[in-house]
Amino acid sequence: MCLINLNYGEHPTYKLIVAANRDESYDRPTAQADFWEENPDVLAGRDLVHNGTWLGITKSGRFAALTNYRDPAEFGIEKQSRGDIVKDFLMENISPVEFLETLQNHSNEYAGFNLIVGDLDGLFYFSNKQEGIKEIPKGTHSLSNEFLNTPWPKVKKGKGRLRNYVQQHEVVETDALFAILRDTEIASDELLPDTGVGLDLERQLSPLFIKTTNYGTRCSTVVLVGHDGSITFVERTFSKGLLVDEVKFVI
Repeated sequence: MCLINLNYGEHPTYKLIVAANRDESYDRPTAQADFWEENPDVLAGRDLVHNGTWLGITKSGRFAALTNYRDPAEFGIEKQSRGDIVKDFLMENISPVEFLETLQNHSNEYAGFNLIVGDLDGLFYFSNKQEGIKEIPKGTHSLSNEFLNTPWPKVKKGKGRLRNYVQQHEVVETDALFAILRDTEIASDELLPDTGVGLDLERQLSPLFIKTTNYGTRCSTVVLVGHDGSITFVERTFSKGLLVDEVKFVI
């Protein structure tokens, strides 16, 4: 998952609104979002290499999503799968803070990551590249492959467009959120971050929706959690930039 835009705690209809893109190699085996056979309360996609996931929610409203922290020095280093973190949170019943406090004690077992976890009572952020657990305040936020709300071009654009839309619409249309996620505009060079991957790759990774020769946006996900506890989960999957399928779940 490489971009998570969310609005939390300030919309009249929805407690949580999420619009996220997962970027991955085109040849990495992946299962479409569905309820998991071993735990039917969990709704998420599945990485079929390590059996973890990047984003999911439970019927009771436990939510988790993860992005990798971009650090070329860690490329190729074998560590535990970061997808296990999201899977573990969704499968357990402990509070988000208790989960993160435990995770802190062994977070160096994973390559760099950013994690958002929460339930109907609160939403929290943690990165193993930064000290401390942070409660996410009400408002609109965005997370890519740096820290929460780091002003990369895609983060600023996704955050701004989501904020503008939800402030103007009491009823949120999922198509409108998917349209935000489908933006393929490459950022100007002067706006690009320098994360050590080279200017050409910085350009290719700068849009909200990525399409390169062998890597890009594999799926887009919209999650709406109502103040009444209702959940709408919609996932669109892509192959080399082309829409393949859409699944929708209403809980």
